[in-house]
Amino acid sequence: MNIRTLRKQLKYKIPQLKLALIKEPGASASHEIRTPADAHDFLAPMKNLSEEHFVTLHLNARHQVIGYHVVSHGTISASLVHPREVYKAAILSNAYTLILAHNHPGGSASASADDIKTTEQLVKAGQLMGVNVLDHLIVTDRAIHSIRESHPRVFME
Repeated sequence: MNIRTLRKQLKYKIPQLKLALIKEPGASASHEIRTPADAHDFLAPMKNLSEEHFVTLHLNARHQVIGYHVVSHGTISASLVHPREVYKAAILSNAYTLILAHNHPGGSASASADDIKTTEQLVKAGQLMGVNVLDHLIVTDRAIHSIRESHPRVFME
C-alpha cells in the first residue's frame, strides 16, 4: 500500500488534525528577559487578578519574548497545570526556553510545596522535550518572586 492509497483510505475513517500558529499583527520579539525584573512589564497585569492564572512566556534563543500562553485559570487558591498543556503551545511557537508564571491573589510571594512540585515536574518534562524552563515566577500585588533564585536545586539537571 502506498501513501496515496493510505491517505485516501484514512480520509473518511478518522479526522485529520491540522495544527496552526496564528501570530497577531504588530507583535515583535524585541524585549530580552534575563532577570525576573525584566519580565515585570509582561506579568504586571496578573498582580490584580482575583483568581490564580498560570501562564508561560515563550522565548527565542536570544531570550526575547515571542509569545505567551494562558495555561490555566483556577480558583482563588489553585490552578491545574499539566506538562502536556504547557509544552503543546511552546512547541507550536518554536520556543527555545520558557518562563513559567502564576499569581498569588492572597499576596504571599513565597512558593508553596505544590509550586515547587509543579516546577520540578515541568523542568523535567522540558529537559525531555528540549525546551528548558528559565524560571518560574510568582506574581503578587507587591512583588515578583523567582523560584529559581529561592530554590535553585529545582533547576539542576
